Amino acid sequence: MQIARTTLPGVLVVEPDVHRDPRGFLFESYHRQRYVDAGIPDVFVQDNHSCSCSGTLRGLHLQRTKPQAKLVRTIRGEIFDVAVDVRVGSPTFGQWVAELLSADNFRQLYIPAGFAHGLCVLSDEAQLHYKCSNFYDADDELSIAYDDPDIGIEWPVPDPLLSERDRNGQRLRDALDLLPRHDP
Repeated sequence: MQIARTTLPGVLVVEPDVHRDPRGFLFESYHRQRYVDAGIPDVFVQDNHSCSCSGTLRGLHLQRTKPQAKLVRTIRGEIFDVAVDVRVGSPTFGQWVAELLSADNFRQLYIPAGFAHGLCVLSDEAQLHYKCSNFYDADDELSIAYDDPDIGIEWPVPDPLLSERDRNGQRLRDALDLLPRHDP
């Protein structure tokens, strides 16, 4: 397993060892001790599987008081996966990183608690599986505007398909009182 650090502290790209032969492939999509040793200490309590069509954009999502770290991988298709540092007081507050995750490259993106998560689908369809370190709580969720100019994400889809919640996401600067604080 290879771990690549990104420009945002704690956000990691995981490249698992994939064992291929004429029959197909096998890889460990998660092995708790190896991930802990690689710098991913979270205990994951919930797994989610989603399917979205081409051009769908989901995010930017986070939970306010019950933060979730996420370990994201694509099992069909390709996505542009994004993490945004929304920890007030962080030296990288408002900065983002993105990674192409696909069924073909097997990469995973680890997004620590305190970061917002978003993605858009680049293939005809994409299915993703992601682990969460806290249970989902709809009442605790916050949506940051995917097109917030203060963040400036360069989404690769010009006219995304959005949910009502994502269409009405808050600007980062308007949500400061709701965001987690950076704990140096």
